[in-house]
Amino acid sequence: MPLMNSREIFKNAYEGKYAIGAFNVNNMEIIQGIVSAAKKEESAVILQVSAGARKYANPIYLRKLVEAAIEETNLPIVLHLDHGDSFELCKSCIDDGFSSVMIDGSALPFEQNIELAKRVVDYAHERNVTVEAELGKLAGVEDEVNVSAEDATYTDPDQAVEFVERTGIDSLAIAIGTSHGAYKFTGEPKLDFARLEKISNMLPDFPLVLHGASSVIPKYLEMCNMYGGQIPGAKGVPEEMLNRASKFGVCKINVDTDLRMAMTAAIRKVMIENPKEFDPRKYLGPGRDAIEEIVRHKIIEVFGSTGSALKFK
Repeated sequence: MPLMNSREIFKNAYEGKYAIGAFNVNNMEIIQGIVSAAKKEESAVILQVSAGARKYANPIYLRKLVEAAIEETNLPIVLHLDHGDSFELCKSCIDDGFSSVMIDGSALPFEQNIELAKRVVDYAHERNVTVEAELGKLAGVEDEVNVSAEDATYTDPDQAVEFVERTGIDSLAIAIGTSHGAYKFTGEPKLDFARLEKISNMLPDFPLVLHGASSVIPKYLEMCNMYGGQIPGAKGVPEEMLNRASKFGVCKINVDTDLRMAMTAAIRKVMIENPKEFDPRKYLGPGRDAIEEIVRHKIIEVFGSTGSALKFK
């Protein structure tokens, strides 16, 4: 099975009222853990690469690792650029073989965001690559994305409709209260479901995307801090809220912080309990296992995408 774009995967998710997990990848162990979990649940999956990950791992290495994952599992897998901030970056990823890209012009004025997204769409669609864009600004920090709480803005439903119609994008990331990083809420978690429902009703059959949607699972947060981490008070999006969002047109839910937390916790545990250990396989292996465990949990309990790969067999 070749790399897939997101079009049919999102169509099935929308109709089935479930979401597809979009997991950020940086190295072989993370990819292996994600794909192993997806294979056990026969779930379609999106492997996404940030600009920072491209610099760290090299897009050619990442693409070859993803191709190996497809060869091993025969799963429908999307290789997606996360938060591309320029036409040139999106074009480079498309030319490198990515099957989906995100152009993030959310920091730009509305008209400039439309102009940039349309330019990427025109280039991508000629090459059968799907395009995600963003309207509204999420607070928080993730790789090269850094938005203060004061600068964060929710997505305007009327603008969302106009944006989709004028750009021809394939999916839209919206801002309804999630945020990047491990510190998503200072008080009680709250998402603007009324806004989400309105946008979904105004854009029927159109895939929406949630960024900043890690849950900061207590098990891994506690393990990380127990073994020398310093991440006090981290708080994510409750999983029941993410599951609810998938019933209102959210077809793609991004996960990065949860993967970092799980892998780091497992590695810290090995290093503290076995300080003489210096074989990377002995600590990266448990890190990979933790990735698999958390991704499988997300697929089953949060996204509901178990069996979604079978539609492509």
